[in-house]
Amino acid sequence: MSEPTFADRDGYIWQNGTLKPWREAQVHVLTHTLHYGLGVFEGVRCYDTPKGPCIFRLNEHTERLFDSAHILGIGIPYTRDEVNEAQIETFRANELAEGYLRPLVYLGSEAMGLRAQGLTVNLIVAAWPWPNYMDEDARVKGITVRTSSYTRHHVNITMCKAKSNGNYTNSILALHEALDSGCDEALMLDNEGYVAEGSGENIFIVRDGLIHTPELTSCLDGITRNTVFHLADEFGLDIVERRITRDEVYICDEAFFTGTAAEVLPIQSLDGRRIGSGKRGPITEQLQGAYFDQVRGRRNAFPEWHTAV
Repeated sequence: MSEPTFADRDGYIWQNGTLKPWREAQVHVLTHTLHYGLGVFEGVRCYDTPKGPCIFRLNEHTERLFDSAHILGIGIPYTRDEVNEAQIETFRANELAEGYLRPLVYLGSEAMGLRAQGLTVNLIVAAWPWPNYMDEDARVKGITVRTSSYTRHHVNITMCKAKSNGNYTNSILALHEALDSGCDEALMLDNEGYVAEGSGENIFIVRDGLIHTPELTSCLDGITRNTVFHLADEFGLDIVERRITRDEVYICDEAFFTGTAAEVLPIQSLDGRRIGSGKRGPITEQLQGAYFDQVRGRRNAFPEWHTAV
C-alpha cells in the first residue's frame, strides 16, 4: 500500500488558532508566500523518551522562528508561549509517539506585489511521523558528499540568519545536483570559497583531536550545532569556529553534519576523497551517541531541553 500524500492523510493541523482536520487546512492559490517566498518556518523533533513524547529544544526553535520573522519584518500575531502551546497541542492531537513538527508563518492572499503590504500573517503547525534523514547504516558508515557548484548566500544578498522559505531554493538546487551525481548530500561554499554548510546542515571537521566548524557568517545558527557545542564541552573537547577551506575537509580525520533532520551524521567522503578511515570516527561516535541519548531522555543533563507532550 502506498504512503499517503501530505495533502491526503488523517490527523490535525493547527491553523490560526484552531485545530482543523488535516485535509481542511488549506490556503488560497494566490497566497503571497506561495508566489514570493516571504515566510519563515522551523523543523522541530519530538522523541519518544522514558517520560513519554518530549519535544527537543522547543523554546529555542520557537525563539528562532520569531527571530527569523523579525529579520524579515514579519510580525507574528501570537506570543512565544502560544506558539509553543500550539506545537504541543498539535503533536498531542495527532497521537504520535515521536515525529516531526513544522511551524510555518506565511502571508495571506489579500494583495499581490513586492510591497507585501496589507497582508494577514498566518501560522500553521503540522506534525507527522518522519523517519531518519538517512538509513540506519549511514550513522556508522557515513554519507558521500560533493562540493556544490551553487554558492551559499552572501550575507548581504539575503538574510542568512532567517530560516526563510525562499532561502531554500538555493539548498534544493545544491541537493539535486549532489543526488544527480550519485552522492547523498552537498557541501556549499560561501561567496569567498570557504566552507559554509550542507544543503540543510551545519558541518564539523576533526583534525588531531580538535574540532573545527565554520564561523556563523553565511550559515544558519543551528540548534543541533549548538547542542553539539554543549556536549563537546562536557567531554572536554574544544571546538574552534573559523574559516575552513575545502581541501582541509579532504585531509581531516573526521567530518560530520548536524541538523534537526540529519541529527549527527558522519561524512564518509567529499568529492571522491575518503575522509579519515572512510566511516564514523571516534569523536563523531562519542558526540553522536551522547546526542541520541540526550534527545531520547537517557541522560540527566539539560532537562530544560525537553518539553513533555
